[in-house]
Amino acid sequence: MKNITDKFSRTYLPAKALLLYQQQGSDEFYIESYDIGKSGTPINAHPLSVRESQSLADVLNTSEENRQGFLQPNGLLREEVIYINSQRNGFVIWYTPVKKRHLIFKSGLTIPDGMASMPPLLWKATASSLEIWALKESKRPEMSTNLYYAPFFNIYTDGRVCMGNVDIDIDTDCDLETFISTWENYFFGSAFSHLLTEISPVKVNIVPLWQKLISSGEDFPKNILKKHPKTIKDLLS
Repeated sequence: MKNITDKFSRTYLPAKALLLYQQQGSDEFYIESYDIGKSGTPINAHPLSVRESQSLADVLNTSEENRQGFLQPNGLLREEVIYINSQRNGFVIWYTPVKKRHLIFKSGLTIPDGMASMPPLLWKATASSLEIWALKESKRPEMSTNLYYAPFFNIYTDGRVCMGNVDIDIDTDCDLETFISTWENYFFGSAFSHLLTEISPVKVNIVPLWQKLISSGEDFPKNILKKHPKTIKDLLS
């Protein structure tokens, strides 16, 4: 995980303030620039100079350049990717087929850590949040594909994952492949601790289910999944 200590040790102080005037009934504007004094108050009001305008443009261009790589693939788009929204508050929807993953559990659950078979999963993630559901078929889902509750602890009934004290650090220029792998590592790299509701997300007792899957190595029994009211179409907004 990235060391971001330096981001907290930097000090940013106000340097400029801009006041935008618009002529009534017109599209003409006038920008007044203020320096910020030692006490933090605006001083030295003056029309925005050409030099200041160029400096502001450079800052804005740099901010935009830092986002140009956000959620962009490094090559051909992966088969698992269902949908990409790369806007400022964008998100990605992808699925993972049947595979085995290493799971970590809090000791109070009496479930040993270990490898276990997963059902196909559908993921939706922004730069700061994650939602997850289960699928019954290990193939690329369509708009009409049924969603099922993800058979894990630490997940709300609407699919949102409680990440607890996980330190989420997604760069604004993060490429698509890194974005997906980072979220999957966050999810499976944190310990499952408890159900967030009194209702099990599967048709059986979830504790013995994972105890058996880890000890036996058997495939995940998809018949015990519970259907979720959401559809993929609901996830696109």
